[in-house]
Amino acid sequence: MPYTLEICAGSFDSALAALTGGAQRIELCAALSEGGLTPSAGLIERATSQLNPLVVNVLIRPRTGDFLYTEAEKEIIETDLRMAGKLGADGVVVGALTADGFFDSEFMKLCAHLAHDAGMSITCHRAFDMCRDPEQALEQLINWGYNRVLTSGQAASAREGTPLLACLVKQACERIHIMPGAGVNAGNAAEIVRLTGAREIHASARRPFTSRMTYRHEGVSMGAPEADEFMRLETSEESVRAIINALRKA
Repeated sequence: MPYTLEICAGSFDSALAALTGGAQRIELCAALSEGGLTPSAGLIERATSQLNPLVVNVLIRPRTGDFLYTEAEKEIIETDLRMAGKLGADGVVVGALTADGFFDSEFMKLCAHLAHDAGMSITCHRAFDMCRDPEQALEQLINWGYNRVLTSGQAASAREGTPLLACLVKQACERIHIMPGAGVNAGNAAEIVRLTGAREIHASARRPFTSRMTYRHEGVSMGAPEADEFMRLETSEESVRAIINALRKA
């Protein structure tokens, strides 16, 4: 298949479903409901040691919210980035902005340097979609040695962002991979790659899974009051395979 499918996996079960469904790569993370956070060392180690030949890229994001980080948070990102390398990650996924909407240049360059020194690739995540000048930002990422950028084309979804995504693919001219993501599914993946010319695409391929608990203490929530503690969203092998089949037809 001429396309690479990356699955955003928030658990080991989701990562395993990505592998068995036919995806070539995962972005391993935690707390997908919060946009994704850095996963635990245990999850990284298990994924990198037991899911060959799946390529494992690790999201490095210390908290929810914006991408304007304090010095303490930057030090946490550096520590987590090094940890991912020591645990066998193939790549890391990072991003940081200044208050006025540009990349935090010195820190982004440092992250690229640390990743490449550890033998890992580096992806810029959707902080790109929050930056002021996407064309300038793309040239910066290329100059700093980033391998790819995950982006919705600065829109609510990759399908809506296809005009900018197509421009970015043309601007990149194979110097960096443009990877559309956000709202990608089997029904639109082929159209997105056709409209943009992208060769990589990012999806979560999740569906609801019901808890196997037989005893259920209702009325107690670990998070938001309305949260259902006995249902979770996980990557589905069938959903991954459906996207793969759609891309093959493309």
